[in-house]
Amino acid sequence: MERFTCLDAVALPVARPNVDTDQIVPARYLQKPRTDDFGAYLFRDLRYRPDGSENPDFLLNRPAFRAARIVVAERNFGCGSSREHAVWSLFDYGFRVAIAPSFGDIFASNALKNGFLPIVLPTEVVAGLLDELARAPGMHLVVDLEAQEVRTPAGAIHHFDVDPFARHCLLEGIDEIGYTLSFLPEIEAYEATLDRPRTAKESQ
Repeated sequence: MERFTCLDAVALPVARPNVDTDQIVPARYLQKPRTDDFGAYLFRDLRYRPDGSENPDFLLNRPAFRAARIVVAERNFGCGSSREHAVWSLFDYGFRVAIAPSFGDIFASNALKNGFLPIVLPTEVVAGLLDELARAPGMHLVVDLEAQEVRTPAGAIHHFDVDPFARHCLLEGIDEIGYTLSFLPEIEAYEATLDRPRTAKESQ
């Protein structure tokens, strides 16, 4: 997993609530192996028409947003089923952050375990960001995980909270298994004590 410290990138406005995981990645792709590029399936039924051509009305298909790496959405982003594939599709496309007033609980948990940062900001702050992005397509936001801040080109700074353990893993670029393996010397030292005969005192 790659380290996440500070991201300065184009933000994609998703100005509607309750974007569920089936919209993020349709169910017909759930049998695909993780080795596939799930970015190709991201918002598949919104990005493309039934004939396979791009839908020009979908923002991600517009030049100003093709390089977006941050999603700014309305409330309850990632609701619906628990499919981890929704996070995979966002991550494989290139997104690393989603900002919203609230998220589907399982989506948020899956995100943090896959190197993707869900940021909760107040409804009025997100509404302001969406308005700015609509007026300035291609606008960058800066997400600083070390400082726990979202910064705008106008100079506004919005603090966010994140679980300390998840923050540590993102900053170090490790998942839960990697975190456990960071204690390998201690684990091996303990296991070595299990291999030796116990003394009479230890057996009491």
